[in-house]
Amino acid sequence: MLELDGGEAGGQFLRTALALAAIDDRPVRLENVRGARSPSGLRHQHLAVVETVAAVCDAEVSGAELGAETVTFEPDVGDGVPGGEYAVDIGTAGSVTLLFDALLPLATRLDGPLAVTATGGTDVAWSPPLDYHRRVKLPLLGRFGLHAALEGDGRGFYPDGGGRATLRLAPSTLEPIRLVDRGAREAVRLYSTESADLADRDVAHRQAEGALERLDPDEWGLDVRERVETSAESPSPGSALVCRLEFAESLAGVDALGERGKPAERVGEEAADAARRLLAGSAAVDRHLADQLLVFLALAGGRVRIPAVTEHVETSLELLSAFGIELSVEPPGDAGEPAGPSSESAGRTDERIVVAE
Repeated sequence: MLELDGGEAGGQFLRTALALAAIDDRPVRLENVRGARSPSGLRHQHLAVVETVAAVCDAEVSGAELGAETVTFEPDVGDGVPGGEYAVDIGTAGSVTLLFDALLPLATRLDGPLAVTATGGTDVAWSPPLDYHRRVKLPLLGRFGLHAALEGDGRGFYPDGGGRATLRLAPSTLEPIRLVDRGAREAVRLYSTESADLADRDVAHRQAEGALERLDPDEWGLDVRERVETSAESPSPGSALVCRLEFAESLAGVDALGERGKPAERVGEEAADAARRLLAGSAAVDRHLADQLLVFLALAGGRVRIPAVTEHVETSLELLSAFGIELSVEPPGDAGEPAGPSSESAGRTDERIVVAE
């Protein structure tokens, strides 16, 4: 049994470890689960991940309870994961998109279609909003062979959650992920969402306006190809904005969430500031994908230019190494395209190329 220590990590370590264990059909024991977080141990969201992956992979599990800091996971996938239909209620505003993150790599071992409907938080802090997952991550992975779709039914904001979404996966064979040169800047798409009880304040519209005014697409040579403003039923008031940035050879995304007391325009400006920083560099993906793509890079091979080696990236590289998968990190050999009319290009010195070949 592979022994893993999560004392310096958070929930992503747990999710990736379970996915890799399932793919390898390899038992693992995780100690100090979420040791770098307070409180440590399994919270509702992480417990839902353990239980769901275990159900899908017919795994034997011990330690699947709230607060547990030690979990053993023994999958039994045999020749493949059988697929099927599952329903999960996280019970809080815990992130449904992070739950789905643990399932996506299993597409490479599926024997048949898998559908998982989860109820919880769709647009909450410390996790990718629903539209980021649906409009950025899945389309990009789809270019390399992942067959996945995400359907939303209502939104869940903090603190009540209550949003619902369904992830559909089909058996997939990944191609090498080659995302070093992102190519020319092409377009931006905006997805601005408000809970229905904020519609009379035009929150979704004001978020989008704030983003476009601060971003100034003309400055970067970007077409505004889509602007979607949505009012959705939700048990809790809330809002979210996702900007999808399109390049000739890649996609990236940034997001921001509404908060009590924060003007809607400011939400848009925060997303736009993050977009400008990304546009000023040469990375082919955003900071979130830099970490989340590593497991797929390990499975398929390839090269990806990331904005920086963050703590999340370092932790993921160490975890992959524990499974016998070595990825190397190299400095970029080329500064890439000019940063454009802004002076915001200083951050590109942190960019690196992660290699799995």
